[in-house]
Amino acid sequence: MNSMPIRQPYRTNSRQQSRQMSVDPHNELRPHLDHYIGIDVGTGSARACIMNQKGDIVGLASENIGLWQPKPGYYEQSTSDIWRCICNSVQRALQQHNIDPNTIRGIGFDATCSLAVFSTDTDEPVAVTGPKFDNADGNDRNVILWLDHRPEKETEKINATNHNLLRYVGGQMSIEMEMPKILWLKNNMPKEQFDKCKFYDLGDALTHLATGNETRSLCSVVCKQGYVPQGVDGSEKGWQEDFLTEIGLGELCEDNFSRLGGVNGQNGKYASAGERIGTLCDRAANDMGLPPGIAVGSGVIDAYAGWIGTVGAKVRLSEEHLDSSVAKNDVSQSFTRLAAVAGTSTCHIAMSEKPVFVNGVWGPYRDALIPDYWLAEGGQSATGELLKFMLETHPAFQEAMSVAETFNANIYDYLNEHLRELQEKQNAPTVSYLGRHFFFYGDLFGNRSPIADSNMRGSIIGLSSDKSLDALALQYYATMEFIALQTRHIVETMNASGHQIASIFMSGSQCQNDILMYLIATVCDMPVLIPRYVHAAVVHGAAMLGAKAASDDGKGGEPLWEIMDRMSKPGKTVRPGKISQEKKLLDEKYRVFLEMCDEQRSRRKRVDEVVEGWKR
Repeated sequence: MNSMPIRQPYRTNSRQQSRQMSVDPHNELRPHLDHYIGIDVGTGSARACIMNQKGDIVGLASENIGLWQPKPGYYEQSTSDIWRCICNSVQRALQQHNIDPNTIRGIGFDATCSLAVFSTDTDEPVAVTGPKFDNADGNDRNVILWLDHRPEKETEKINATNHNLLRYVGGQMSIEMEMPKILWLKNNMPKEQFDKCKFYDLGDALTHLATGNETRSLCSVVCKQGYVPQGVDGSEKGWQEDFLTEIGLGELCEDNFSRLGGVNGQNGKYASAGERIGTLCDRAANDMGLPPGIAVGSGVIDAYAGWIGTVGAKVRLSEEHLDSSVAKNDVSQSFTRLAAVAGTSTCHIAMSEKPVFVNGVWGPYRDALIPDYWLAEGGQSATGELLKFMLETHPAFQEAMSVAETFNANIYDYLNEHLRELQEKQNAPTVSYLGRHFFFYGDLFGNRSPIADSNMRGSIIGLSSDKSLDALALQYYATMEFIALQTRHIVETMNASGHQIASIFMSGSQCQNDILMYLIATVCDMPVLIPRYVHAAVVHGAAMLGAKAASDDGKGGEPLWEIMDRMSKPGKTVRPGKISQEKKLLDEKYRVFLEMCDEQRSRRKRVDEVVEGWKR
């Protein structure tokens, strides 16, 4: 009976319509809401979150993605596999709270800074493994992962040019960036195949799959591919023709750099973070279980989504660190906030109004997130991976794992508690006192910042023959202390060059490690902010890109910073310790840390001079 007015609304008066709305249980129980999807592709998994218009995460799902290692130092993935994991995660996140797909207004992507290769002829994945580099036997592994170290010689050749654009990547390109990988493919792939390849940052490949568009993200090309934004330092086309020619990639200049994305405003488009680049195409919508036409924003590198998802939080800090106003964040407050995105490695991202050049720190990058502002990116090559390695290689590791399991605790929580028990047992004033005579320098995987030396390694002073749990706990503490000391090294180097960092906004699972967070705050003498969504800060930032895309009305839409200010959630503050003797101890440990860093490089140089020319 009540269905007739719905089918023929033109016969229903306003009173009847009002009554219909009031008695319809769908309208009572399912009020209209707008939702946004964030998609984060990390090294090991794809994640999807559903965020409502208040910034609350209401759905979250993930799926592990494939990783292939055909040779030592080679790491490969497949966009086909990644896309499948993305779609499964989106569907599960929607199902968690029975979210109507028709309420999704925007989608944002972030991904690792990996190289994805497609065919110019077919738009299909191109395998990145030789000797044939084809898709025989179902090999569609077309992604060279960020941590792949195959292009060592190519990286050296690029940096030997001393080209001016290297100023904008901290003085030299990293082996983790994409141009060395493209050059490796040029040197190893049959010419007829290489000439039919087009290249994307992984995040841009995903927005291409989502929309069919060739738009490139300024975050991707500026931060990892040697693209200098038009107007910066005389750059006219973004891509530098003389640089590409000098390193042996002159063919990429043909057709106005079309295989890299073209020239902005001519045969290509480059977009700032979250700017609407198109809408969800029919095929992608079908894959995700969504209606087509949803706004899709320009993506960002995963660490930069961590910046978006953390530094907009309203916090109340002491006056010496930051304006205590919490009514509304101004974008200038971001200049004092360092985003530390901690996972396998840690990235440190800071924004500035003017370009700040820092040796050993990538950048400055203009327009990578917010138009006309600059970003710098420091980093530690291994933090989570370093902790894992230092634990797993200790003789007492298996015993510690067994004990932790009996307490139903993870290994880190167990060792933190063991350190506190040792403190009480030894009547030590602080946990840091336990490690006073243990000196660990932990660049086992090379140094990303601030000395940018991939040949750096680790060293220990104070190692004994003790194989006990106590010795493992001490080594674990020293590893955390090293992470904190190196964070201070990065912050001090950046501030000495002109940055204004006064607080650290953390994200990632390491945020749950209270001893590590306390050490970082105390060693750096500044507050550390822990986000509301500890495990989902990055994908939360990606969802804000979806909100930005949905707001884009062709005139720019709502500024990204205002979306961050509106949708960020308050976090928790970890303040520096107030014990003066502990501060003196950690200051002295920092001086020893710097000595160990300098002495390693000096001694390595002395030995290299002795053995120069001495090879079989």
